[in-house]
Formats: sequence, C-alpha cells, structure tokens
Amino acid sequence: MVTVIKGDITKLPVDAIVNAANTSLLGGGGVDGAIHRAGGPAILEECKKIRAKQGGCATGKAVITTAGQLPAKYVIHTVGPIWNGGHKGEPELLASCYRSSLQLAVANGVKTIAFPNISTGIYGFPKPNAADIAIKEVQQYLADENPLEEVIFVCFDDENYTLYKERL
Repeated sequence: MVTVIKGDITKLPVDAIVNAANTSLLGGGGVDGAIHRAGGPAILEECKKIRAKQGGCATGKAVITTAGQLPAKYVIHTVGPIWNGGHKGEPELLASCYRSSLQLAVANGVKTIAFPNISTGIYGFPKPNAADIAIKEVQQYLADENPLEEVIFVCFDDENYTLYKERL
C-alpha cells in the first residue's frame, strides 16, 4: 500500500523513516537536521561509525542507523542529487535513492517505511519530476515479491502534497 500524508516524518511510528542526508552523514538543514534533532545523539554516533568505516555515503546510495529517540526503529539515510539542470544523471541518482532505501529496508526486516521528498528542498530538484520518479520507483519495487506492507510519502509542504495526491 502506498499513501501520502502532509506532516512531520519524525513523528511517525513506522519501522523506518528515510532521511534526505548529505554525503557527510553529520546532519544538516531541512529534514536531515530535524531527524538528527528529534532522534538525539545516538543517530549521529552511528553515522560517525559509518563515516569511519566507509567515508560517508555516496549520492544515490543509502545506509541504515538506529532511530534513537524517534518512534521509528531505523533511519535510512540516503543522499539525493543536487539539481544541475538534469544533465548530470540527477534523475537516475534520485531513482537510485529510492531503490537503495527500499532494498536496505527489506534487508533489515522493515515492513513500513516513510519517505520525505528527497532533493526537492535546498538541492533544488524540480518537485513534479521528483514526485514522478519517487512514485515510479516505489510502485515498481512493490510490484515484485517483497515483505513491505506500507510505503508512506510524507510531504512537508502543500506543493509536494498536492503533486503526490494527484499522482496517486
């Protein structure tokens, strides 16, 4: 099942929430900062361990940590592309964020997962294009046999919420 809500991703009691992280994994602005603030220091500590082991997270990839004090069990950190006009592989990198996050979720026994609108804030990805990519990747993933029960798109702003409602 795929649903869309408008709200705060840090408040959802799901198995995993996805964080629109940066390559450093050390927190930042937007949803990344909100997740780190709400989840407390345990998330940052695990991010630091991942950095020490593999040097951060590449664009289009994902890593998983505890959710700390959040109602979720895990945070899946994925690094979306910065929009540069769409000719530097941004659409495929964004699609890879969703695929990598879903694969990591299933590998960790996740049944319910919530996504923010990856790359549509300060990274400047056009919201209609990002919504199309997100929905297509999730629906393709769910079409195959997997244990996911619910995917929630959590929109922070009215524009994204309207785009997702129209497309779903």
